[in-house]
Amino acid sequence: MAQQWPAADIARLILDGFDDYREHFRQITEGARARFEQALWQEAQSASAARINLYEEKVDEVGQRLRRSFNQELFEVNQWPLVKSAYIALIDLRDDDELAETWYNSIFCGLFSHDQINDGCMFIHTTRPSLRPRARIAQTRNYKPCGNLPGLLAQIFDDYRFDVPYENLPRDLDRLEGQLRESLPDWVCKDPELSIELFSSVLYRNKGAYLVGRLFNRDEQWPLVIPLLHREGQGVQIDALITDEAEVSIIFSFTRSYFMVEVAIPAEFIGFLKRILPGKHIAELYTSIGFYKHGKSEFYRSLINHLANTDDKFIMAPGVRGMVMSVFTLPGFNTVFKIIKDRFAPSKTVDRSTVIQKYRLVRSVDRVGRMADTQEFADFRFPKAKFEADCLAELLEVAPSTVVLEGETVLVRHCWTERRMTPLNMYVDSATEGQVRAALDDYGLAIKQLAAANIFPGDMLLKNFGVTRHGRVVFYDYDEICFLTEMNFRRIPEPRYPEDEMASEPWYSVAPLDVFPEEFPPFLFADIKLRRLFSQLHGELYDAEYWKSLQEAIRTGKVIDVFPYRRKAERVDTGV
Repeated sequence: MAQQWPAADIARLILDGFDDYREHFRQITEGARARFEQALWQEAQSASAARINLYEEKVDEVGQRLRRSFNQELFEVNQWPLVKSAYIALIDLRDDDELAETWYNSIFCGLFSHDQINDGCMFIHTTRPSLRPRARIAQTRNYKPCGNLPGLLAQIFDDYRFDVPYENLPRDLDRLEGQLRESLPDWVCKDPELSIELFSSVLYRNKGAYLVGRLFNRDEQWPLVIPLLHREGQGVQIDALITDEAEVSIIFSFTRSYFMVEVAIPAEFIGFLKRILPGKHIAELYTSIGFYKHGKSEFYRSLINHLANTDDKFIMAPGVRGMVMSVFTLPGFNTVFKIIKDRFAPSKTVDRSTVIQKYRLVRSVDRVGRMADTQEFADFRFPKAKFEADCLAELLEVAPSTVVLEGETVLVRHCWTERRMTPLNMYVDSATEGQVRAALDDYGLAIKQLAAANIFPGDMLLKNFGVTRHGRVVFYDYDEICFLTEMNFRRIPEPRYPEDEMASEPWYSVAPLDVFPEEFPPFLFADIKLRRLFSQLHGELYDAEYWKSLQEAIRTGKVIDVFPYRRKAERVDTGV
């Protein structure tokens, strides 16, 4: 019976579907260069969303094909170890084998209940590290100055040419050399052992292109990122040179859209990035180049490894309790877990399905460095002993349909994970005067940049924003977000009579999508000092006309510049 069961045919069909997905992924990615050269910014945004949606679309196609081809025998789960074994043989010599494992897992989970998940049927743990080494494919270009730094820079940009000219290459090279000498100790630039290694493919995202690599000598290394811009009608401009690890880390942040980059061997490129950004987890690096499902696999493996090898226990996350979501965390694991409560606070008008829709929306929009990426999970199972008693009691009370106690196991039917940050309201309470000013300034910039990217946060209270380890303010509570162009920004009408201002109800009509920015100050800041400071920094946010001007720019097709790095002699650009 087992020998007649079509394990090899099922494995082949799954891998054929993966090849189809990878080909479509490649085609969308390869188009990034032309979109950059032709300044097709709206097409770039559409392509980014299409590539994200592609994975689920192709998984669904393969699931349907399997059901048509194999009928009920497909669901004999006890036979699936044979499929896994046949599949391993098919992917052993591939250069994207780790992604192929994640694809297989997605197909399996689409067919079976999560109760059936086990390492015999699928790849909970990867089988890849045990493989023999592959012949290395050159993915980088190497340069040595040999005492001629200007010549080396000129050679680099001769190698990385586009089908549109550089706007003013001599000017940019001169500026780049100056920035390089400013960034590194003087002796480094004179070191005959100094080398530059750049990834051979250019990385594209939004309106930018990026050369990524490292500077190194015998003893030290520095990350190297060179962003390029295409100003319509002006040619390509070399915008900056970045060697600071913290700034490069921000460029690859969990708050950014995914890069488009042609990668021959994904694992080797991730290894290259890991060498220059050792503080980044490989899950985040895979996600940053569009392999967000494999990033999810790597995250899950790191989570179960952490639980197995530490005494860490889940606790409720610090901060004000949410009205829609309940949030818990592991103190030693830099992630929060968010579940939807069974009952919302009376002031909330959304329902469960709307909240799910809002959170899923975040993945496909341009997050402009101001919204935390999320991963959605179903049917997490954790040992009861891994929960502090008060944490488990609260979760069981506020979300009994989502968090279920099954003997000594806690089943979390549905949750999202996000990077843990310090809630902005808590940060401000304990910060110095200078830190408060910087945080409120960045908070205003975050609101402006989200708005200019056609995102209205809805609930803009400080508790719904976090401060990252790099000091950036990021929005993370999505149950009320919507597109800015859907909102109706209004001024409060003049009162008809003196009594109007004293009435308990407004003297004017208010529709569901109406927003009155004049009401923001007391809503956002109970502390009058903070209210006045924010008014000085970003008072235009209280003006309905400001928001209307953003809406008009979006409707006319303007795609803003929001730079994920500090530009010389320039405040962070809001795109306004």
